[in-house]
Amino acid sequence: MTSVPHVPVVVVGGGQAGLSTSYWLKSRGIEHLVFERRTAAHVWETTRWDTFCLVTPNWQCRLPGHPYDGPDPDGFMKKDEIVAYVKGFVAKVAPPIREGVSVERAFRRGDGVFEVKTSEGDVTCDEIVVATGGYSDPIIPRMAERLPEMIVQMHSEQYRRPEALPEGAVLVVGSGQSGAQIAEDLHLAGRKVHLAVGPAPRCARFYRGRDVVTWLADMGYYEMTVDSHPLREGVRDNTNHYVTGRDGGRDIDLRRFAREGMELYGVLDDFRDGELRFRPNLAESLDFADRTYNGINAAIDKHIAQAGVEAPPPSVYEPVWRPDAERTALPLDGSGISAIVWCIGFTPNFRWLDAPVFNGAGRPAHRRGITECRGVSFIGLPWLNTWGSGRFGAVGDDAEHVVSTIAARLEGAAPAIQAAE
Repeated sequence: MTSVPHVPVVVVGGGQAGLSTSYWLKSRGIEHLVFERRTAAHVWETTRWDTFCLVTPNWQCRLPGHPYDGPDPDGFMKKDEIVAYVKGFVAKVAPPIREGVSVERAFRRGDGVFEVKTSEGDVTCDEIVVATGGYSDPIIPRMAERLPEMIVQMHSEQYRRPEALPEGAVLVVGSGQSGAQIAEDLHLAGRKVHLAVGPAPRCARFYRGRDVVTWLADMGYYEMTVDSHPLREGVRDNTNHYVTGRDGGRDIDLRRFAREGMELYGVLDDFRDGELRFRPNLAESLDFADRTYNGINAAIDKHIAQAGVEAPPPSVYEPVWRPDAERTALPLDGSGISAIVWCIGFTPNFRWLDAPVFNGAGRPAHRRGITECRGVSFIGLPWLNTWGSGRFGAVGDDAEHVVSTIAARLEGAAPAIQAAE
């Protein structure tokens, strides 16, 4: 009988979360393996459009032992630069990674050891770190199956450039970060764009002389933990604010796009009787986004006043366009729409993990990545601990916390689950 190899720790996922975990495991001399079903930088290299760039300034990129050290800390890395940054981290960490290997099932045996079944054989371990993140499976609604075959459909992770789409108008569904930026990309290329707007917030790129991210950093927002946030764990359900770092950074104002010819609608609800059906909530969504925009700026105003900081005068955004009426139906024939880009997000994929770590909604129940099931930890999830937990900014801090807990357990101690620091 062939023996199954054993390692103390298995990390599932080789993106920045898994690589950060490997960094700290290596620093403590803990043997481990990282399984990545594709390649370490594949998300940035193969699932982003050509003009993609970060929406947070480069100075916030601080993977462990690998902070941004380029010439433009206040700029926004473009796709190729992000790929180079991640690959540079891979080279620095030199992780024991097995790329192209999928984890098919992981479960704890009766002897307390975890068995991990992969596409290249089995291993056992004492600890599993789930680093697959919260954006594994693209969401495409079932209504897509009923659309005419001649309509080209793709998810945001498949979109690359306007020229790759057939001639004609494009329907972009969703106005979070990806939807708003892809709609802008198409609009700037001169394409006719129809945008189904969702309840996503927005924020200013620059306000009172500085990047809004810099103001929020000064205000301590990025140190706020999920336990101290007014929404508590509910903040994990929030949609990210739409803004862009393109061309040095700017606001994304959907009202201005509408004034320039983009067609805006409410949330896309259905396709029926040859018509796209929308909710009558466009005005509500635009107003919500603007309230958030002005609310963030008002918080910055308060900080400036309290800190006595010299800055340009405050301002309040006033809508440059309002819908005359809510349009709830659009006949597909005659619309000129030849393609649809679905930008309605992703779902995590934890189906391979057989462990009692999920709540009633099917989400991991944890405190800063540490679950009540000894030996199972999570890393890289949105708001695992802070806003930056799923990003280059704080994933390394969370990985260090998870690894320190693992190290204590491997050494024989079993510390109680602690509140997020």
